[in-house]
Amino acid sequence: MFKALMVEKDAEGKTSAAVQQLSLDQLPEGDVTVAVEYSTVNYKDGLCIGPGGGLVRNYPHVPGIDMAGTVEASDTECYKVGDKVVLTGWRFGEAYWGGYTQKARVKAEWLVPLPEGLTTRQAMAVGTAGFTAMLAVMALEDHGIKDGPVLVTGAAGGVGSVATAILANLGYEVAAVTGRPETADYLKSLGATQIVAREEINEITRRPLEAETWGGCVDAVGGEMLARILGQMKYGASVAAVGLAGGAGMPASVIPFLLRGVNLLGIDSVMQPYDNRVRAWARIAKDLPMDKLEAMIQPATLEDLPELGRDILKGRVKGRVVVDVNA
Repeated sequence: MFKALMVEKDAEGKTSAAVQQLSLDQLPEGDVTVAVEYSTVNYKDGLCIGPGGGLVRNYPHVPGIDMAGTVEASDTECYKVGDKVVLTGWRFGEAYWGGYTQKARVKAEWLVPLPEGLTTRQAMAVGTAGFTAMLAVMALEDHGIKDGPVLVTGAAGGVGSVATAILANLGYEVAAVTGRPETADYLKSLGATQIVAREEINEITRRPLEAETWGGCVDAVGGEMLARILGQMKYGASVAAVGLAGGAGMPASVIPFLLRGVNLLGIDSVMQPYDNRVRAWARIAKDLPMDKLEAMIQPATLEDLPELGRDILKGRVKGRVVVDVNA
């Protein structure tokens, strides 16, 4: 028997989450059984722990879109017993049972070997949020980051925290946007050189173009803020869009694309091909300062998850939650 966070839905459609004891024969089919060591908490996890957000297909359900651990059994030559592995994406924890468990059985093609230089705990301090941040930075690099500050919106969140630390470590001047003034010192400790109050950049403007200010942007907010940022980008600069905390709609003009050659880059972390996953994780191990990563960590247990799920949906989670599933 082992512990897992189980979400159930009653006849009236109301969900509830609690830690339960499960057996191995309750696990779904898969090629590889993993003894999970750590997981983490992302915005999607908050939805799946709570109302579901349309992400969960069937109940009862084990959420958790990330996990890292050790292979315990394998029916494939790709992985052997004792291998350290990481899993993010592939609708794990949404359409399929996820990582808020001490044991998981998954498809081998979903896994990535734990990169050298990272522990399973550090990998989950990174998680989907940090993996997405690295994909965003790589996309900006591929399109050329221009001179001037690189803007990071939602900077105190999971994606923003890791993006800030990576960009600063790579030598870029980072302007961090936050709606929580109390996070300013935290963001500066990650390497941000400028703190931008959310209100300053979230105001609607009718002007399609403003002063050329930002040499690049990792945007975790979307909505009206993204629309305005596009008009503030330098000529030929790019925005990597990774989230929609501010809404899925974008009341924007095409003028920044036509007159300044601005690029809007969509970042998907769920269905990334294997080779790019390996590339991103290798870059994380090399370019993310581990001391900065440690400063982001908020430790948690399986029992903490129902409350943390509610907190992250309300924007109350700072940095990276690392869930020790065996604690």
